[in-house]
Order: sequence, then structure tokens, then C-alpha cells
Amino acid sequence: MLKFENVTKTYDGGFKAVDSVSFTIKEGEFLVLIGPSGSGKSTTMKMINRMIPHTSGTISINGEDINSYNAAELRRSIGYVIQQIGLFPHYTIEKNIAIVPQLKGWNKKDIQLRVIELLELVGLDPKIYAQRYPKELSGGQQQRVGVARALASNPDIILMDEPFGALDPITRDQLQAELVTLQKKLKKTIVFVTHDMDEALKMGDRIAIMKDGKLLQLDTPEKLLHEPSHGFVEEFIGKHRIIQNPELMLVLDIMAEKIVTTSPHQSPEKAITLTRRRKITNLIVVDDDDKLLGIVSAYDLIKKLDSIETIEEIMVPAEPYLLDSASAKDAIIMIDDAPFGMIPIVNKDHKIMGLVTRGSLLSAMSNQWTETEDLS
Repeated sequence: MLKFENVTKTYDGGFKAVDSVSFTIKEGEFLVLIGPSGSGKSTTMKMINRMIPHTSGTISINGEDINSYNAAELRRSIGYVIQQIGLFPHYTIEKNIAIVPQLKGWNKKDIQLRVIELLELVGLDPKIYAQRYPKELSGGQQQRVGVARALASNPDIILMDEPFGALDPITRDQLQAELVTLQKKLKKTIVFVTHDMDEALKMGDRIAIMKDGKLLQLDTPEKLLHEPSHGFVEEFIGKHRIIQNPELMLVLDIMAEKIVTTSPHQSPEKAITLTRRRKITNLIVVDDDDKLLGIVSAYDLIKKLDSIETIEEIMVPAEPYLLDSASAKDAIIMIDDAPFGMIPIVNKDHKIMGLVTRGSLLSAMSNQWTETEDLS
């Protein structure tokens, strides 16, 4: 268990980057810290491993004050992943992952076995990647190595500072999903900093929203959406007050009308090119009359590129979907069960009308909020 009790970080001149913050993170929980630039989210995270020392208050791990630890040993016992990855360019991938176990005095055989185990865990074949250097890997592969290195000494706590922020949309979406799966398997306590609300909603068991060094609300994604406790929280997540009565809004009012569709007879090569050009992670498949047939993910396209002739072979049903007569409330309830994070909207003839995603949902609500403020 990780606990903050009235923790403050004050810099020279009296500026409070973090102001009397208190919260508890349960063992095995995935907590996301989010807020605008300068909100104190990264500072809060970096105080956990004493990369930044706190000025007052208490931070404890399993009841023990972190100031009682040797700072170097504390950092070695906590996994750390950053956006820039920070791999040593002159070390092989194997050596990069082995650094912390070596510092902790593990024997050579155990380290080798751990490197193999972790590379397999993050989807990199040890026989292919162990002896490569970082420059020989893609950005997504390097970030996988960064995650493997953070797990190397089997820490209970992992800190992640916007780890996927520099990646392309397809790779980012893939790694987000893989990290959630990994978290469910390993039950690590993860503190994850992001500025992307879609990412926070997708990944966090709970989300902490910060502003000006203060913790405004820490709740589940569902509770944040339905019961914001602070005006800034309501505005930050882009949610208009009418969300309290979403049955009054049609799903047509919150869907994105500009969507990318393709034919089931499209080749996988052209489909991948389309996803990259339009910077999307999924394609909506329709027939010649624009009737909804299914969904194809860019991830599946890449995996099956050499084994299929048309995307119809890997298309999956576009479920769940909603009729255009549905309400916004229906979409809000259904979005968490949508496997691709999207809900197609169709008319009575099953023709595609638009899409609701977490992003379009929040964006639409944000626009409604702004329009109401302008009229008031």
C-alpha cells in the first residue's frame, strides 16, 4: 500500500508544486494522475521514489516512511518508465534489462533467465532481440524494453511518466491494451501520469485529477463521468451538466459523423495504408449500400498481413452498436463494453451514420458546456 499524508513540495521562492495532497493507493491498483501542465502530477509521482524530495508530510510504502530508505535502494526497488525510454544506447537489450538485477547482486544465471522471461512477456523474441541495440528497434519495441526493464527486479510498484506519449496512434493503442492485460496478470501497483483523458479512462482503476498542486478528485472513471465533485473536474473531463440527464440527449448529438469506412474486399496492404494516413486504429467495414458489416483493427491487419487476401477474413462483428434513435445515456452505459472503444451508430436500414468513442463523447459534452457558458 502506498500512502500520501498531507504531502507538500515547495520550491525556492515559496512556489508550491504540490499542496497538502493526501491519498492512498491500494496494492495492485492502477492509478492514473492527470491534469493540465503545471498541475503537479509528475512531481507527485516523482516524490514516490525520491527523484524529487517532498518538503513536508509523509509518503509511506506498506507503512514505512520512504525517508527511512536509502534513496538508491528505494529507486532500485521501484520500476520506472518514462516517455524518452532512457535505454543506454551502447548496451544490448539484454544488458539494458539486466542493469537493476545486477546492481541488486543477482547471480548471472538468474539474470539471464529473467531477461528471457521478460522479453517473452512483452512480446519480443529473446533469440532475435536480446543482442540487438536500442537503435535497431522501433519506438514501440524500445518502449516494450523500457517496461521489461522496469519489471526486471520484480518490483511491487511501477511509476510510468507519459510512457506512450511519443508513439504513433496504432502503436500507442496496442501498448495501452497490452499494459492493461499485463497489469491484470502481474497485479503490480502502477502510478501512471498522462495528459490524455482517453488514455486515463481506458487504463485507470481510479483517476486522480490535479490542478495547481491540489488533488481535486480521485475516483473511478465511471464516478468521475457521472459525479464530478468540482467545477474544474467537470470542465476538464469535457462534460456538460446535461450529462446528469443524458436521456435528454440523442446519440446523434454526441457522435462523430466523419468516419473512415472501407469495403470487405479491400486488401490488407491498402487497409493498413489507410489507417496510417488517417491516423486511426480501426476501420469500419460497410457494403456497397453503406450497411454496417464489421470492424477491422490495424493491429490485426499487421499481424495477419501475410496470411490474408482481403480484410473480410479478419473482420469481426461491429458489436455493440446503437440505432440513431438511442440516447446519449445508452452510449455512456455501453461504451465500457465496446471492445474497440467505439460504438457504431446505424439507422433503421442498418446504414452507418457515425461513431461514438470516448473521445467524441467527451468532446461533444465539452462543446455543449462551452456553448452553455457563452449563452449564460
